[in-house]
Amino acid sequence: MKRFLLTIAGLMLATLLTHPAHAALAPFQAEYSVRYHGIPASAKANLQRQGNNWIYLLSVGNAVASMNQATVFMERGNFYIPLGGSDRTQYPGGSRAVTTRYAWADRQVRWTGDVKPTRAGPVELQRGDMDALLMQLALVRDHNQGHAANYRIVENGRARPGNFRRAGTEQITIGRQTVTATRYVQTGRGKTTSAWIADNIPVPVRLTQQEDGKETIRMTLTSWSR
Repeated sequence: MKRFLLTIAGLMLATLLTHPAHAALAPFQAEYSVRYHGIPASAKANLQRQGNNWIYLLSVGNAVASMNQATVFMERGNFYIPLGGSDRTQYPGGSRAVTTRYAWADRQVRWTGDVKPTRAGPVELQRGDMDALLMQLALVRDHNQGHAANYRIVENGRARPGNFRRAGTEQITIGRQTVTATRYVQTGRGKTTSAWIADNIPVPVRLTQQEDGKETIRMTLTSWSR
């Protein structure tokens, strides 16, 4: 009996070592309804393999304007490590394109394209740094693991804290399904950012931003698939 128990314990340990406690990333597609300052739009997000790495893309737009963001990253243990990013916006009368370049060997991140010299960097990198887009996936990961949702975000030529606190749960309808989602809230610089995370869904089911108490952005998940 003792040998049997030791064998079972060994198998369980081997399983834990070969399968991390957190759920592994998997490709997905998601669609959102969007309101920006009361103007309707739609959004699509998807996670894809890119060789040994991942690329997470978000596109938001309507008939007038559009925004496309992408971040390439690798997964190492419990870390999502950004390798590069792009942000492209088109609007009546103009456009804007910014590329983010991470040089982890030099511990620096820089921005090129349509950026002011004061926002081009370099900014010194720290372990765990990521951009705001990648933070969405990290928030889902840390919710599932029960970890604190505290991050350092590097974007627009600077680094800033991205610390979220839990603020209860709500029922949110996605298509024909109603799910229980935990609300995470971040406040600072006159803005309040909220993200609702539901178990077994790989992206936030709702994202909002308020400025001076007035909602400016609302994104609500309408569908998703693997």
